Amino acid sequence: MRELPVFSGLPLQHIVVIRSTGDLDLAHRELVDASHVGFDTESKPTFLANQPQTGPHLVQVATPRHAFLFLPTYAPSHELLAEIIQSQRTLKVGFGLTSDSGPLQRRFGATLQSTVELSAVVRRLGYRQQVGLQAAVAIVLGQYLSKSKRITTSNWSAHPLSDAQKLYAANDAYASLCVYRALLASAPKLLAPV
Repeated sequence: MRELPVFSGLPLQHIVVIRSTGDLDLAHRELVDASHVGFDTESKPTFLANQPQTGPHLVQVATPRHAFLFLPTYAPSHELLAEIIQSQRTLKVGFGLTSDSGPLQRRFGATLQSTVELSAVVRRLGYRQQVGLQAAVAIVLGQYLSKSKRITTSNWSAHPLSDAQKLYAANDAYASLCVYRALLASAPKLLAPV
């Protein structure tokens, strides 16, 4: 995979951390009418058994132009985020969405609806094992998505987020959207419900 062209993703200037009414207005304008978005969450890792799960600490929603990073600590964004999570009209596409559902319900009181679990879709191409985002980007897009273990296991509840965290989180959601759009164009039958 590492020999494939690098997945370029969204640059920092197209990543919006929702921290103000201006950020929220931009997110609302772009997300409220979106038919499908890339979707992901990040949580502070726990390294001890029986340690309580308090995430998600970040929710990422991506369109072809922007990735919006929602911080649970910014309460004014909760209404828009809950609207997106529960929307039947806006399809949320991503990897591991089933495991995101419970934490989203606990944290925001919103039931995740209208989703496409891309790991199951990519498996329909003939793969026996679970396919994650990095493998899907290689298979479907023919590109290499770098996944730093250091960033993956970083403290997602720390604020402000580092630029590396913003890029990682935003491009997890954005890469999912790119995989979905490529499959929609090349193999739409794979996306039909089974």
